[in-house]
Amino acid sequence: MKLLTCYHHKIVTVFFVAVSLIAVCSTAQAEEGKRKKPTSKLFVADVEGVSSINTGDKIEDLTKKSVHSAEGVVVETKPDSRNAIVLSNGTGISFDPDTRVEVEQFQQEPFSPNRTDLETEPSISKTKAVIPRGGIGVCTSKLVAGSTMNYRTRHANISFRGGKIAMESNDNQTVVSVLEGDATVSGGQNPGGQSIKAGQQAIITRRSAALPATIQVQPIPPEDMKAVGEKTAMACMARRTVYFDTAERKNKNAAAEDIFSEPEATEDVLVPVEVLPGTIPGPNTVSPFQIIRTVIQ
Repeated sequence: MKLLTCYHHKIVTVFFVAVSLIAVCSTAQAEEGKRKKPTSKLFVADVEGVSSINTGDKIEDLTKKSVHSAEGVVVETKPDSRNAIVLSNGTGISFDPDTRVEVEQFQQEPFSPNRTDLETEPSISKTKAVIPRGGIGVCTSKLVAGSTMNYRTRHANISFRGGKIAMESNDNQTVVSVLEGDATVSGGQNPGGQSIKAGQQAIITRRSAALPATIQVQPIPPEDMKAVGEKTAMACMARRTVYFDTAERKNKNAAAEDIFSEPEATEDVLVPVEVLPGTIPGPNTVSPFQIIRTVIQ
């Protein structure tokens, strides 16, 4: 009889432990479901002239220091206008006059807050954009393993692995110039794509939709180097003006006294932080003179 009682007691104990574990897991999953992941963002670093942004809900003028969700937006510059934006993965993009860029996809995994390394991408990201017309300069931080960056024009697909690159597209051709890093250009007779190294330029043309595109790779001509350098320099300058950090925001769904209301939902949001003198602490360096003086004393 005692053995049966002890056995029964063990069964009840195991049952309550199992129920407790299920409750803990359910609570954790519920909290995880209520905690929203941050949405990828873009920061407008500079605007010269008139530019617009189409968020899908509305079209508005692009204004300096404004912040928008990046995925799905269309950014356009008018003739005689320029602008520069920074994506939340630390990529700077400068826009030539009369340029249109459609961001089909920009997704970024969550990253740790309070970071101080601006030269490395904060987390894995995936970028897909279309350039129907115009030109852009791109300057990236060091992309982490697993990140992808793809641009498409009417003539070619460009896969870029980080560094500095300029792309220009019109009705007749697409020109891709790489200053730092490397890229792969596809859309021609070689379905696997053609590699473009630093200092090289690819000119992609297509005579008709029925014919494959042709890709000509050459060193960047001296007459093009100044324009390419200005585009990427503007993108790099924009990239160094801001970085993105994560912050926590709680959303209350009902009044506090309502006992039937759901608990607060926690949301991680991306917040742009302008880089000003003293924003990012520099390395603590000691001059050789100070070291020698300390040893003598």
